[in-house]
Amino acid sequence: QVQLVESGGGLVQPGGSLRLSCAASGSIFSINAVDWYRQAPGKERELVAAITSGGSTNYADSVKGRFTISRDNAKNTVYLQMNSLKPEDTDVYYCNADVWTLAAGRNDYYWGQGTQVTVSS
Repeated sequence: QVQLVESGGGLVQPGGSLRLSCAASGSIFSINAVDWYRQAPGKERELVAAITSGGSTNYADSVKGRFTISRDNAKNTVYLQMNSLKPEDTDVYYCNADVWTLAAGRNDYYWGQGTQVTVSS
């Protein structure tokens, strides 16, 4: 079993910064791609940023130049550095990871529980 735990959310003023973390634990053999999504009530979940096992990254147009995704493989942790935050960035942010587990002998996708980000003055 694999657990993903997001942290780092909170309340920040417009123009401020936050760094989200997504820490994976459990019977992990390897972590492949990891994505950050966000979702507001009543809206579809939106892909914000993605990072492959090799470190290649991709971003939604709405966050390019402001958000940076990175990973620390030794810690099984992926980060989302969010700068120049705007009120429209207010959402619950979720990480999703493609994980190869020792127990299952295959890869599966796992979700974290989400962390709230609120950008408001």
